[in-house]
Amino acid sequence: MAMNPMMLMKLKERLGLFQSQHPKFQMFLNAVGNQAIETGTIIEVKVTRPDGKEMVTNLRLTEDDVETVRMLAEMQK
Repeated sequence: MAMNPMMLMKLKERLGLFQSQHPKFQMFLNAVGNQAIETGTIIEVKVTRPDGKEMVTNLRLTEDDVETVRMLAEMQK
């Protein structure tokens, strides 16, 4: 899969916009990354739509998941 440089630039711009609009979310992710990412950790995601409908899922991190998260974190440095 080839990376489109223009799409990467747009994505970087959009991520910057997201971070400026939701600064607490980035702080939360940093705290999670520093304190909770280890094999066996369960991550749960809950989405609540404006009409009140909820969708929830979770996953238990494997060693491979932890390594992937660490690799992504290194890319941001």
